[in-house]
Amino acid sequence: MNRTDKAEFVDQMRGQFAEAPFVVLTDFTGSTVAQMDAIRRACEPAGLHYKVVKNTLCKLAVSGTELEPLAEHFRGPIGVLFSGEDPAAAAKLLKGQLKDNENLAVKAGFFEGTVLDEKGVLAIADLPSREELLSTLLRTIQEGPRQILGVLQAPARDLLYLLKNYEAKLEESS
Repeated sequence: MNRTDKAEFVDQMRGQFAEAPFVVLTDFTGSTVAQMDAIRRACEPAGLHYKVVKNTLCKLAVSGTELEPLAEHFRGPIGVLFSGEDPAAAAKLLKGQLKDNENLAVKAGFFEGTVLDEKGVLAIADLPSREELLSTLLRTIQEGPRQILGVLQAPARDLLYLLKNYEAKLEESS
């Protein structure tokens, strides 16, 4: 890699670090090429990116940014997972890959200004996805008007039941 390629790589990585709300550094020591390719292929449909990176260039990319505390974790073979819009989906995908590839390990993660260890990254996997949160929000918004409608309809419904019972009682007595 010549100097201009390195500068382009650093700029590209700085952009990816800035765009991703959730970043995970993984150690892939002992993983085969097929296993690494499986991780990359699993990330593509979810809009995630997994890259094997050069540590010194990544240290340059994170220097001067909020991700600078990650610089100390760039040692040894490092793969970086950049999440898309949904950090929980990225963490869930990574959790599945950790089960499939025993050589893959989480070194560190970065989420909302905080450096995370392996437990923290896996805790994010337990968070509901964006779609689940949106459906919960929609149910919550719809529940208020539904309850008000039930309260408003109750007197008319109760009167109808009362009249039906009275009619049945009159038919029964005659």
